[in-house]
Amino acid sequence: MNPFYCTWIDEDLRIFSESVNKFIDKEIAPYYEKWEDESWMPREIWDKLGEAGLLCVDIPEEYGGFGVDFKFAALINDIFYRRGVGAIAGGGIAVHAGIVGHYILNMGTEAQKQKYLPKMATGECVGAIGMTEPGVGSDLKALKTTAKKVEGGYLINGSKTFISNGQHCDIVVLACKTDPNAGAKGVSLFIVDADTKGFVKGQKLKKLGIHCQDTSELFFDDMFVPDDALLGPLNTGFIAMMKELPRERLLLAVGGQAAAEGMLDITLEYVKERNAFGKRIADFQNTRFKLAELATGVRVQKAFVDQCVMLLAENNLDAVTASMAKLHVTELQGKVADECLQFFGGYGYMTEYRIAREFVDARVQRIYGGTSEIMKEIIGRELIKDQ
Repeated sequence: MNPFYCTWIDEDLRIFSESVNKFIDKEIAPYYEKWEDESWMPREIWDKLGEAGLLCVDIPEEYGGFGVDFKFAALINDIFYRRGVGAIAGGGIAVHAGIVGHYILNMGTEAQKQKYLPKMATGECVGAIGMTEPGVGSDLKALKTTAKKVEGGYLINGSKTFISNGQHCDIVVLACKTDPNAGAKGVSLFIVDADTKGFVKGQKLKKLGIHCQDTSELFFDDMFVPDDALLGPLNTGFIAMMKELPRERLLLAVGGQAAAEGMLDITLEYVKERNAFGKRIADFQNTRFKLAELATGVRVQKAFVDQCVMLLAENNLDAVTASMAKLHVTELQGKVADECLQFFGGYGYMTEYRIAREFVDARVQRIYGGTSEIMKEIIGRELIKDQ
């Protein structure tokens, strides 16, 4: 099958894609299965990602990035997911560079940008985002982690869960209630260094998939942070998070699209080689019909994802369109994973086969970054509102 080329790829991006693939060939692919089995990715990979220029690429040069547009960040996600090593990109690079890096770039003071962004670009400083809480999930209006104003700063108490990069992180952009009586209007963001007294990294959580990603619990016990740890104006955290969500959701959609394409590729290869009842699996009509349906859906979807990438590169992607992309792509990704695995038979259930990893890794795509149900609610509200 011909690859589903991204319509936004130009010569610079093509050359960049070669360097990304070479990095995966050398530093990721030979070790990925081992990391998955051990449920751990070594910390030094972050330094290697930085050395290879794969972190914070769309951050301005004065802060250590390349100063390129979003398409370069999207391409990194695309290639990692397409190659079957999406756990490193989705919960790792995308959170660190695509989310945390841009919170600091768009909301931080000049001192905060100079302090953190260059180190994030080299991999010296790994970033995480602290939103989700036990018993609350991502309902930001119901956050229980508090930041109480004291002399010279804030005293933070609470906990977070399901935090990507939670074990390796050096900083966390932390969402806290600074006005407990104001709902969403009482949420503020703080940049917290992981070596701050009262900051405790809890257990690395055992997950169904993306095993090598260090998803963790974080705890804060009378943790003092100075006034200059506040990221953006006081009590504007909820608005800031809403502004950044389209980027996060599109990165997930880009990854899901590439994963679906990658699964189709390995399935096509398998059904052409594997025989059953005296002929190739590919020669059964059911195989051809199923693959035709999947490939058509993935290709049609590709046009929409490419459009969204271009819109975000031009700073024109709205929250509803991003939600549509995230919803449709991740739902189809799950369908592709399920139906492609079926062609592998019993082998598809064996973890040494990539399709088995893709199957379990795909499941979380409909949960994090906003569940499919939340995406439908965002889209539905926009559709029925009075103009």
